[in-house]
Amino acid sequence: MTQEREVTETPTAEAQSAQEPLSGSGNERSGVMGVVLGTSVGRNLGLVVALVVLCLVGVATGGQEFASIDNALTILRLAAVIGVVSVGMTFVITGGGIDLSVGAIVALSSVWATTLATQSLARGNHWTVMVAVALLVGLGCGLINGLLVAYGGVVPFIATLAMLAAARGLAEIIAQRRTQIVNVPGFTDFFRHDVLGIPLLVIIFILVAVVGWIVLNRTTFGRRTFAVGGNPEAARLAGINVKRHTVALYALVGLCCGIAAVMIVARTTTGSSTHGTLYELDAIAAVVIGGTLLSGGRGTIVGTVLGVLIFTTLSNVFSQNNLSSSAQSVAKGIIIVVAVLLQQRLAARSNSGSP
Repeated sequence: MTQEREVTETPTAEAQSAQEPLSGSGNERSGVMGVVLGTSVGRNLGLVVALVVLCLVGVATGGQEFASIDNALTILRLAAVIGVVSVGMTFVITGGGIDLSVGAIVALSSVWATTLATQSLARGNHWTVMVAVALLVGLGCGLINGLLVAYGGVVPFIATLAMLAAARGLAEIIAQRRTQIVNVPGFTDFFRHDVLGIPLLVIIFILVAVVGWIVLNRTTFGRRTFAVGGNPEAARLAGINVKRHTVALYALVGLCCGIAAVMIVARTTTGSSTHGTLYELDAIAAVVIGGTLLSGGRGTIVGTVLGVLIFTTLSNVFSQNNLSSSAQSVAKGIIIVVAVLLQQRLAARSNSGSP
């Protein structure tokens, strides 16, 4: 029976291949276009085009005010903090998870790093104590999330939702719902520096993105992340410790939240339980826009960076034209839906092999 099926299937495949040259040139062009858009280069090119169009709209509506170097640096400064969080989120989503607690972890890290006790310790030793505290708090929260998901068997959505509530509540308790002002001169002076005219916060974002790209695309850790996100059971059978790798992914995004907390404290010179509000939505949106699959198994740091820049530029264009934040939210929602629908269409094309 197996031989009979092979005999019957082979002529069908040959017949299909023989009919392909008979298809019209329009179908061939659309097929090639679908293949190009399905690649990472094609997706990133589409994001670049979207960003350029958005900038042209900004120039047309805002004129020189939008096109100025100061405004460009403002966009980059705003993109830097959420961009670092989004890089960490890319790893988690590529690995098949999700983290709804990133904004709350940023708030908790910023508050813990700016308490009177921490600042007194920093003044007595070195301002890097504040940085270390923020990084350790973010890393600790990420580890808790990872342990709950990997070894506790808690669904990522529920585990990180619980962390969102707990971390935000703890930040409010520590800060007593007050804004904590930074009084460590060395800390503020260091982060106010520019390097070749580029703000230090932007350089930190660039470094995090570059390191993230190398780790995801050029290391064993990155290959294991793709494997775990694509098929956890197959990854386990291939010898990957899926649980330990999952913990590492959540610890990584927690560390990124700690870095983002240092950046937002440096930018605002305050620690507050309100920092990082809705960062989880902005980060997930940027990651999805960038081309990372929510189901896991595929991710791109370059796409995430472009997604962050698109959303930040969009907010800047709306602000330049005195449009409400509600209109910005509507526009972001539409962009997210379009991006997800486009992902599904491209995925269906690649799976079916149809143009």
